[in-house]
Amino acid sequence: MKKKSFEGSMVAMVTPFRDGQVDEAKIGELVEFHVKNGTEAIIPCGTTGESPTLSHGEHKQVVEATIKAAAGRVQVIAGTGSNSTAEAIDMTQHAKAAGADGVLMVCPYYNKPTQKGLIAHYKAVAEAVDIPIILYNIPGRTGVNMLTETVATLADMPNIVAMKEASGSLEQMTELIIICGDRLTVVSGDDTLTLPLMAVGGKGVISVIANIIPKETAEMTRAALNGDWKRAKEIHLRIFPLCKAMFYETNPGPVKTAMQLLGRLNGELRLPLAPMLDANRDKLAKALKAYGLLS
Repeated sequence: MKKKSFEGSMVAMVTPFRDGQVDEAKIGELVEFHVKNGTEAIIPCGTTGESPTLSHGEHKQVVEATIKAAAGRVQVIAGTGSNSTAEAIDMTQHAKAAGADGVLMVCPYYNKPTQKGLIAHYKAVAEAVDIPIILYNIPGRTGVNMLTETVATLADMPNIVAMKEASGSLEQMTELIIICGDRLTVVSGDDTLTLPLMAVGGKGVISVIANIIPKETAEMTRAALNGDWKRAKEIHLRIFPLCKAMFYETNPGPVKTAMQLLGRLNGELRLPLAPMLDANRDKLAKALKAYGLLS
């Protein structure tokens, strides 16, 4: 059986807040923006969506609002990862019932499971809920690196279809593509590495920068998928400084601030994330001006 494919430019969408509450109207606006600009899939409730600060009720509210706004015009992949396997199952069951096209599941964070524990965790969710699952490796956030052999074992599960790789190691990503082959789609979790990863067989990105420049991100990944490496490289080199600027401070602080500077969002974050330092905000504004987004 051929596994479902997720590829191209997929945005890790920010969660808009207004006066401390989830702003559903703004979710609708952001979804429209991505539909019009060629984004292939929208991921609510990921790291960029400040998922650790959402209550379970809010998490489900954001997923439902995104699916409703998308109305089948663009894929919705709900973030359902947790460091509690039971909670991950609950969130994944909800995503399926709400009509999500798939789920993105980050490695359990803070409790640092062994590789055996990671396999058991993902197998438990995959067996409990029949929905396409994207694994998500980001050791800088979770404290655990999902090894290639672990992913290869999980790739045998029929509904584990893809891997979002944010280890920062192109060597590890390349080994993953060699070992897993057609059993698993590998996409970048780091905008600066999207094109290098696609050059060795990756299929796209789950992107932060697509919150700001979705059209360019979609065009770059589409060019690479079509073998137009000259065009893909041109876009990669142009957007690279802006991708770096999104990490002047902890994500999603800079991307939300950029959206505020561009008049697309109020920039509201939830504690413990705080507004950017003035010096970093100024640097960010300069990066947006250099790109041509701010006059």
